[in-house]
Parts: sequence; structure tokens; C-alpha cells
Amino acid sequence: MHIDLTHRVAVVTGGANGIGRATARRLAESGAHVAIWDRVPEIGEATAVALASEGLDVHFIETDVTRRASVDAAVALTITRFGGIDILINNAGITRDSQLVKIKDGSVTGGMTDDEFDAVVAVNLKGVYTCTQAVVPELLKRGGGRIVNASSVVALHGNFGQTNYVATKAGVIGMTQVWARELGKRNITVNAIAPGFIATEMTARMPASALEAMQTHTPAGRLGSPEDVANAYCFLSSDFAAFINGAVLTVDGGLVIGT
Repeated sequence: MHIDLTHRVAVVTGGANGIGRATARRLAESGAHVAIWDRVPEIGEATAVALASEGLDVHFIETDVTRRASVDAAVALTITRFGGIDILINNAGITRDSQLVKIKDGSVTGGMTDDEFDAVVAVNLKGVYTCTQAVVPELLKRGGGRIVNASSVVALHGNFGQTNYVATKAGVIGMTQVWARELGKRNITVNAIAPGFIATEMTARMPASALEAMQTHTPAGRLGSPEDVANAYCFLSSDFAAFINGAVLTVDGGLVIGT
């Protein structure tokens, strides 16, 4: 299957590293012009320069998805650079893990803070809402487009110590299905991916024992790679996925059936 995104303009939020960087590369390799929206200019610029050195048309725009003004400015700069937007990959996400309450000797000794909860909601849930609302008018001008949102397998089954993260990723599935209904008649498809455990900078900070347990519970026998997820993003952005709308595609090596 050869995916051809020639002349399409794609936005990848959180595209400076990890899954986002792999996705920016995969889309650009398929012919798309790619705007990386990310918050850290040093990393974003370095990523764009590195990908451009491979002959790929990738441009970095400093963007904070939690701020409406920043997102609106990023839309305008993307249009100035590339002439429009056809694809939105809502990939940006953070974690601030903590138990709801920490209990010792039968008493509560701590737990997730409001700041930890609010920070994750601001990026993972409201950021998806803000970026989508800002980009949809541009998709309409182009006669349609593709929106793909980042959820997670934990949205379907929960995960210890991730009340905030799981809530946002479950919310993303709900928004995806609402928008698929609202925008489908406008030739805009809206889908989500639900990755399992992926080998990124985020998981690299986890204890080796935890990573080993993840791999053991994955029938494929390995952690996923950023490229595994990037391929799913690229497929759902393509004409091959024209009749897929409101779907949640798990990219987990069989983790869900292996647990």
C-alpha cells in the first residue's frame, strides 16, 4: 500500500520528539507538507532542521496548545507557510501520574493535586478541543480533511495512578465520536488511535521492571515503536481511510487481549 499525501498540508501537535516526530517524518515521506506545533523551540527547531536535511518539507511553529491565542497564531502561520491545512494530528500529550489518594496504615497521606489534574486536562483534552476548533474552518475551505486524535488503551481499561491521564484519553474518544457525527457530512473524518506501551522518552524514564512487565503482557513480545503509531496516523490521514469515521484504532501489539 503506497500512501500518497502529495500537496496535503498536515499539522502535528507535539511533533518535536517521540511519536510526534516519527509521525511528522512519516507524513512528510508520503509527500505532505508538515507543520510541527510544539511548545519547546529548541527541540522543535532541531527536529525540523533534521527532517529538512533528509529532503522533507517540515516547518516548526512554536505553539502552546493550552492557549487559544497561540493556537490561532499557529493556524495563521501554517497557512502563510503552506497555503492551508488538510490534516490535523492531535498528538500532544503529557503525564502527571499520582494515585488518587495515597494510603498508609489506613490513613490518607497524600494524593493527586489539583495542579497535576488540571495540567493534564489542559493539554490532553482541552488542547485537542482548542486545536480542532481552530483548524476545522481551514479544512472546510479545502473541501474536507482528516483529524486524528491521540487516545490510549488506558482509556478503555484504566491504569493505576493515572486518574487524570485516563480521564483525558477517555474524553478524547468521546469528542472524536461527537465530531465524527458533526463533521462527517462536511467530508471531514475524525478518528482516534489508542496506543499501548510505546518505547519513547516518556517510557524510558520508567523502572526497568515496569518495562519488562509491559513487554511480558504484550502478545507481540515487544514494546511498540513510535513508527508503529506514526504508520497508523498516516493511514487514517490518507484516502485509504476515507470511509473510516468515528473509529478508535488500537496500536498495542495485542496488549488488550493479552491482559
